[in-house]
Formats: sequence, structure tokens, C-alpha cells
Amino acid sequence: MSTLTSSPRRTGRHRPADRPGRPTDHWKRRPSVGRRVATAGLLVVLGISLLLSVPALRSVLRAISEISPLWIAVAVALELASCVSFVIIFRLFFDRVGARDARALAWTEMASGALLPGGGVGGLAIGGWLIHLTGAPTRWIVRRSGGLFFLTSAVNSAAVIIAGLLLLAGAAGPHDFARAALPALLAGAATLIVLALPGIASRRRTVPVWLDGVIVGIRDAERSARHPSWRLVAALGYPGFDIAVLWVAFSAVGTSPPLPALVLGYSIGYLANTLPIPGGIGVLDAGLSAALLLYGAAPDHVVAAVLVYHAIAFWIPSIGGLIAYARLRRRLTDPLSADPPAPSLPHTSSPSPTGSPS
Repeated sequence: MSTLTSSPRRTGRHRPADRPGRPTDHWKRRPSVGRRVATAGLLVVLGISLLLSVPALRSVLRAISEISPLWIAVAVALELASCVSFVIIFRLFFDRVGARDARALAWTEMASGALLPGGGVGGLAIGGWLIHLTGAPTRWIVRRSGGLFFLTSAVNSAAVIIAGLLLLAGAAGPHDFARAALPALLAGAATLIVLALPGIASRRRTVPVWLDGVIVGIRDAERSARHPSWRLVAALGYPGFDIAVLWVAFSAVGTSPPLPALVLGYSIGYLANTLPIPGGIGVLDAGLSAALLLYGAAPDHVVAAVLVYHAIAFWIPSIGGLIAYARLRRRLTDPLSADPPAPSLPHTSSPSPTGSPS
């Protein structure tokens, strides 16, 4: 397995001059002023979003004032496990990026998704832009980002389908069509449409550039799923541990809804996070609370549980991502860095589904 970066600091030698035409050579020649301004601007925006969220989250202090510190510690540990799971699955798709830089990019994506409008899609866009600054080919970035997005989305859809089927089979929770069958049907239909896109596109003579990137991403996700890797387990841990944080929050303030109902309420409630509100403050709280009430959560517990959950799910990736980005930015803005996070990707070759050279 190759990486994007060499390690001259280990030997104390300077990197040899890159061959003409390689992305690293282009990266070193690129003027640094614009890069410094753009990356500093992102850092400022993330920091301001975090500060603006402080007043809105103060109410969580009242919600956790009577909660045992042990419950909070467990919830924080589970959220960290969710973040680490994303880092692991990120490296499955971006394993040509040096390990240190890949971890920083993954944390930055999570912070961007938590702090900026657009949720996870916005985080992927920020991560793709930062990887592009290293000189990586745009098509490769789109391909790998698309694969990551579709694989994680498939896991979320599978969770909704399984939860709905469990309710229909008699598990504790609501069993009516609207709350049990309809979400499973919609998630299943969306999954089938996505899986059919490559076949539909193959029958067309011309495909728009953006659609071609989407299709390649879908195929990358499919191939990665068909090639067993221990990192694929992290695709389950990323949403799984996050849902567990919500379960712990409910358990800390009262009684948690049955697991299938909790999963469906969580998945439906998170749709509110697509609204362009930084941090999802207010919007995500309302969406989660309404969806969980719909699935039978106790009214006197749901608001407190959601506030505790949102605070933990917001602050852990946000603070971790800001720290990671501050460190990464120094490497991105220094074209003479002894160990820049620049990819040594040939422009003509195509990476295999596992990220290793074809």
C-alpha cells in the first residue's frame, strides 16, 4: 500500500526534486497567498460558528445538572468511538493520503459537518477542497468522496429498513404503516434507485460530468463493500456509536424508547440537519425531538435527552476537528514544508476499489 507522503523527517534529509508534471511539483509552484487566505478564512468561519453555538447550548447545563457524571463519561466515550470510526472508514477510501494527514482531514470533515450548513455533505465538500489543495486530481477526489458518502448512506438506509421490519414483525414500538413500513419502503426505494444509476447511465451515449462522478462513487462503494476489510466495520460504528449516545442520554434522564423506534426517530429527525443552519442549533433539536415523540419517547424526557445528546455530538467532533485543522493548515500553507501532505498520484492511472494502485 502506497501513501501520498514521504517521510524525510525520519531520515533528516530533504526531499528530492519531484519529476515534472507530478502533483507535488504543481503544489510547490502554486502561490501560497491565496491558499493562506482561503484556509485561514475556513478556520475563522469554523471558530465563529462554534462561538455562536455557545449561547444556544447553555440550556444543556440545566438538562445535565442532575445526571450522573458516569452517564456523561459513557456518552462522551461513545461519541469519541463514533468519530474514530469515521476516521477509520475515511482512511479506507483515502489510504493514499499519509496517515497523519488523513486523520486530520477526517476530523476536519466532521467539524465542518457539525459547524457549517449542509451537514455531512458540506463536510465532504470541505474535505475534498482541502485534499485538492495538496494537488490530488479532482476526479480521484470526487470518486473517493462519492464512495465514502454512498457507503455510509447505505448503512443508514439499512438501519432504517431493519428497524422498520423489526417493528412490523412485532418489536416494541409503533406498528402502523406510516411509522413502521413507510420509512423502510422509502429507504429501500432510494437504495434501489442509487444502485440502478450505473446501469441506467451505461445505456446512455453521453453522461454529464457530475453524474459520471456520482456513478463512479457508487461503484467504488459497491466494490469496497464486496472486498472485506476490517475497516468496513467502522461504517457500522460511525452511526451506531452515535445512536448509542442518544440511547445513553435517554437512559440518563429517564427511559429510552425501544431500539427500533429510537433508530427510526434518530434517522428521520436528522433530516432537519439538511437545513442551512450552522451547527443545526435549534433545528436539529426540534427535528429530533419531534421525530422521537412521534415514535413514543416520553415527552418529559425527550427534550432533555436531545439537548444532552446534541451537546456531546456537537462539541466532540467540533473541538477535535478544529484542533486537527489548525495543525493541518500549517502544512497546507507552507509550500516548502519538509513533509507536505501532497499526493504522488499519477494522473493517468485509476485507483482500485481498495485504494491501492491498479
